[in-house]
Amino acid sequence: MMSSGCTKDFDELNTDPKGLTVDALDASNIGKLFSQTNYTVMSHSPVGTTPSIFQVTDALFPDYYAQYFATTQPRFPSDRHTIVGGWNDSAWRSTFEQSAPALRLLVEKTEELGFTKENAIAKVWEVFQFHRLTDYYGPVPYSEFGNGETSVAYDSQESIYKSFFPILDEAIAELQNGGTSIFGAEDLIYGGDISKWYKFANSLRLRLAMRIRFVEPALARAEAEKAITAGVIEDVADNAFVTTNPSTPNAYNVITAWGEFRMSASMESVLKGYDDPRTPKMYSPATNGDSPGDDDDFPYEGMLNGQSIAALEDGDLDFNNNTSDMAPEFMNDPSTPIAVLRAAEVYFLRAEGALIGWNMGGGTAKDYYEAGINASLEEWGTSNSDYATSTAVPAAVATNIPAMTDIPILFDETDPEKALEQIITQKWISLYPESREAWAELRRTGYPKLYSRLNSENTEVGVDDIMRRLTYPPIEFTTNGEAVEAAISSPELGGEKNGSTRLWWDKR
Repeated sequence: MMSSGCTKDFDELNTDPKGLTVDALDASNIGKLFSQTNYTVMSHSPVGTTPSIFQVTDALFPDYYAQYFATTQPRFPSDRHTIVGGWNDSAWRSTFEQSAPALRLLVEKTEELGFTKENAIAKVWEVFQFHRLTDYYGPVPYSEFGNGETSVAYDSQESIYKSFFPILDEAIAELQNGGTSIFGAEDLIYGGDISKWYKFANSLRLRLAMRIRFVEPALARAEAEKAITAGVIEDVADNAFVTTNPSTPNAYNVITAWGEFRMSASMESVLKGYDDPRTPKMYSPATNGDSPGDDDDFPYEGMLNGQSIAALEDGDLDFNNNTSDMAPEFMNDPSTPIAVLRAAEVYFLRAEGALIGWNMGGGTAKDYYEAGINASLEEWGTSNSDYATSTAVPAAVATNIPAMTDIPILFDETDPEKALEQIITQKWISLYPESREAWAELRRTGYPKLYSRLNSENTEVGVDDIMRRLTYPPIEFTTNGEAVEAAISSPELGGEKNGSTRLWWDKR
């Protein structure tokens, strides 16, 4: 199936005869393989190609589900909750045909060559890759991936997640003494700095632990506290970003030119109400300035998700010119890095842990909440010493569209539920534009309280509902039918094939 072409006769079939071969991998060139996986895991597109796969894996699904953007393209029904069968295979195929075979080869070759620290880094990156994939679909082929058979069984999401923690244990033990990796500059994230990969691995453990909070609370707490004890990312200098260049660009540099999405109304409500200094770093002023009747000196305009085809075809509404595109950095600069995992997210994870009584390092939920805000402001190159203690609340986006929610920035120490909404809402802002993680947190917690869609074409997922998962791609039913049907009928999915089915960890 998907992996057989990347294992059997790999040298003869899948390798450029003028390029690198598997047998030739050694200390002098194995970093090239790692470099490739850094980019493909995050962009889903092979190096040197147009990032149209990223458009389908991220822009047309989680970007809309997390409501960082809304579509302006009438032919794109995914913003109306339609899971297009020719699109939902992109994340699947890019993983199993590109990044997963390369990463598995990297793990095997570093072990074979005795590169223990590089092997540990590769395993951490493989965990990161598969957690994003299973959070997209649910059960996926995992333990039997690469078996070379015509049928590859799926693993439950529970078993996948529970396998991550021992893998991280082993990798972290190897990375704890620091040093420099032979990957060097071909490590597009940390330039071979092992001490930073050590913090990344612990921070990833914290993210995964919090993900399972509502389904495995005891395990979640134990793993989260283990991560904090070992040492997580605390400084923006340790943020994980994939560096880019014209050959491996940030995909938004390309797809923004296609004019298919703009700022969501949810983002407008929050950023405008909070007078958020990050706004011009995230979005551009609308070409036509304030919308009619919206004379508030805030030129960043959003649109409600789920617009009808008729509205999107209405030239008078002219969403592309009346609403905001991404900021110039994302549109024009091919060296804009790709966000992976940042200090701000780690602080917000710690804030949530402290809120429910976990030992997150001795601070309070308020301490970590404010640290998360300040880390995000620093990362975006902005500063506002009063922002974290502001009583500002989200704003109405039009006379007939009230504010998205009523929570202020100032942390509420009296109401744990309101505090959780504040933590996740600020995390949502700080994660921009990494919608895969923002969508996962929306599903896990129910926050932020996004606007309802105007229209849904999915009878299983209404305008007020959260899309819970992507359905399996059509190719699986024709090439791996028995295995995919077994996954669908498993206790985790309960026979459901639609986007309303909650994943294993989605139990709040």
